[in-house]
Amino acid sequence: MLPFTAAQFFDLFARYNAAVWPAPIAAYVLGAIAVGAALRGIRAGDVIVVSVLALFWGWTGVAYHWLAFAAINQAAWLFGALFIIEAALLTWFGLAHARLRFGYRRGTARAVGLLFVAYAAIIYPLLGLAAGHAYPAIPMFGITPCPVTIFTLGLLLLARPLPWPALIVPLLWSLIGGSAAFLLDVPQDWPLLVSGPLALALLWRRRATPA
Repeated sequence: MLPFTAAQFFDLFARYNAAVWPAPIAAYVLGAIAVGAALRGIRAGDVIVVSVLALFWGWTGVAYHWLAFAAINQAAWLFGALFIIEAALLTWFGLAHARLRFGYRRGTARAVGLLFVAYAAIIYPLLGLAAGHAYPAIPMFGITPCPVTIFTLGLLLLARPLPWPALIVPLLWSLIGGSAAFLLDVPQDWPLLVSGPLALALLWRRRATPA
């Protein structure tokens, strides 16, 4: 049983999106830059991708979980800490140690990764609107947990080598966010339940293949 109602949940998104405007627009711009950088497969692009992902996770941990969601759910303090840890892990592995390299590679992992990216940025909000959740009372790309998670999993499927600790929090949230979607009538979050395990399976299968 959740400590808040679906009405409270969507009202929270309405207030949050209004309070952080124009952050949703900025998130789309940064997301597009990150995807373009990931497809180039150069070191400067790697830095851009990791910086954008770390910003998305850090922002969502503080602005959404701690400053907004905590008002209706005390577990948001823990959730926010997890998101900040993920931002730190991405920074540590991707920037401090250059252990995240992105590129446009052939294979199933690449195709699924691009599908996840497109889903998070385009299909996700459209499904929300189709379900009757009008803006601003919907989760938005880049600044709320579930779209950030799907987008990150998509880009990590384009990365090599993958520091496995950086995958732990997205996997956890794919299960937490996906399971809550059924209780809160957020159909666009249902794919979260399979996105994490699918990404893990594809990355595990690819781990021993040449770069």
